[in-house]
Amino acid sequence: MNSETKFTGKSTLYDRYRPGYPKVFFKELITEYIGRKDNFVIADIGAGTGIFTELIANVGTDILAIEPNDDMRAILKERMEDLKQVTCLAGSAENTGIADKSVDLVTVAQAFHWFDAVAFKKECKRILKTNGYVMLIWNSRDHTSKLNKETAKISKKYCPNFQGFSGGINIERLDLQQFFNNGYEHYAVSNPLKMSKEYFIGRNLSASYAPQKEDIFYEEFVEELGFLFEKYSKEESILVPNDLHVYVGAII
Repeated sequence: MNSETKFTGKSTLYDRYRPGYPKVFFKELITEYIGRKDNFVIADIGAGTGIFTELIANVGTDILAIEPNDDMRAILKERMEDLKQVTCLAGSAENTGIADKSVDLVTVAQAFHWFDAVAFKKECKRILKTNGYVMLIWNSRDHTSKLNKETAKISKKYCPNFQGFSGGINIERLDLQQFFNNGYEHYAVSNPLKMSKEYFIGRNLSASYAPQKEDIFYEEFVEELGFLFEKYSKEESILVPNDLHVYVGAII
């Protein structure tokens, strides 16, 4: 699946049901790396519909939100309409269109596994100022939990493109030591997600591999997710074990 079109037709689902990120944690983390400069620029690459962009919008003086998918970028622009410090641009991770040596921090939330890592690293070197950093972020389901294992089993049954959650990534196998060849810091925070039945089903439908309404297995997929919710829910909600992983380093 082309990485730029994988979420076409799913932008509304993505925007509505994808989980957010702990705001205080990121404000403190970004401040730690940026310091307390009066002016600095953050480039949020693969910004999607702006879930993470919105969270950091008041941290950076200027935010450049880069998103290649037209559907996703339309929602991104609408979300950022009142945030004048955010500029939304059409561009890819490998060709952002950002000026040379103009960015203090590059952020990537839930998207690095779709990038050409070598080309993206080259682009980061080009756009980052001296002593700039790259921050890679994932909300990652706990693969040891029974709920997540059963969700994966249902996805494998009904979704031909399913390779695992978050594009089948194994963070340990992304070769981040090669990407951050000067070393990096890893932060891991438990971030369990409490969901209603609607949210649980919508979250799974927002995945790149999930069937859409016109697809043959759509109804069966939704039905089995509903059964799974009922199996694990308490007081009309379900707690999905999830961890937040953040990797920060310089690109040399």
